[in-house]
Amino acid sequence: MKKNIYVFRDGEISRKENTILFLTESGRKVLPVEDISSFFFFGEVTLNKKFLEFASQKEIILHFFNYYGYYTGSYYPREHYNSGYMILKQAEHYLDKGKRIDLAKSFVLGSCRNMLGVIRYYINRGKELSKIEDDILGFYSSISEQDSTEELMGIEGNIRDTYYKAFDTIIDDPNFQFEQRSKRPPKNHLNALISFGNSMLYTTVLSEIYKTHLDPRIGYLHSTNFRRFTLNLDVAEIFKPLLVDRLIFYLLGKKMIQKKHFDNDIGGIMLKEEGKKIFVEEFDKKLKTTIQHKELGKRVSYRWLIRMELYKIEKHLLEEKKYLPFITKW
Repeated sequence: MKKNIYVFRDGEISRKENTILFLTESGRKVLPVEDISSFFFFGEVTLNKKFLEFASQKEIILHFFNYYGYYTGSYYPREHYNSGYMILKQAEHYLDKGKRIDLAKSFVLGSCRNMLGVIRYYINRGKELSKIEDDILGFYSSISEQDSTEELMGIEGNIRDTYYKAFDTIIDDPNFQFEQRSKRPPKNHLNALISFGNSMLYTTVLSEIYKTHLDPRIGYLHSTNFRRFTLNLDVAEIFKPLLVDRLIFYLLGKKMIQKKHFDNDIGGIMLKEEGKKIFVEEFDKKLKTTIQHKELGKRVSYRWLIRMELYKIEKHLLEEKKYLPFITKW
């Protein structure tokens, strides 16, 4: 698969013949365009229409983040993959209450099963999390009984709140206590990591959606509205425990990210640039990590697993095969 390019430096990016040129105060870098899938811009960059036309021609997606690491928007090529028929099928499954709730339940079930997978992984390594596992199982058994997305979101929130109670036991570091979930801005260091990791995952899923026939504006668990993409939020729920939470445990366990990598700002805690770089580098490694896929009989990367999840949703919408979420096996 093509590469994601993560840009933290300020500079000017432009087309140079059939390559991309990035100019900064410290020098210049030429990037072969054929290798690039997406850009993630964290620094202040200047670009022009010629570059945007070139990015569109080469089907390169641009994601922009503000100073604090929050996602602000994307520029993506004209949707030549988009299918009018697929958009109609997406809308049909959104407007039909039964079809929508069926898909929404699948996302919550997949998310919950993968959270349980994380909990059991650490139980098997001596962490005392049996009570949390039992509590999550209690909520899990009620998912199929819900008949509205509002109720499902409530159950999902209860499951995640219970799951977050395991973090202090897993991490076992007084410098990174969970306390309670806080966002925009995060109120402590652990919440800052969760928020940044989730933002990276949302945009990664968004990039993969652009390579399918799906429209990211029509989701099923998260309500479609005028302001944002929602399908990427739905699919990200399944992968958060595997790609964000496990990565946080790894980074903190190895002391790769410490309190020195954070700043107090805008009434909350934010990752410094060095901390973001460490997280992004390891996140990209995680996306490239391969696992054995039972159905395919071969190893596939986590990034490809996300794409496969989207293809499964397409088949469900076309009523070719019922969608079943990816569930990790440990």
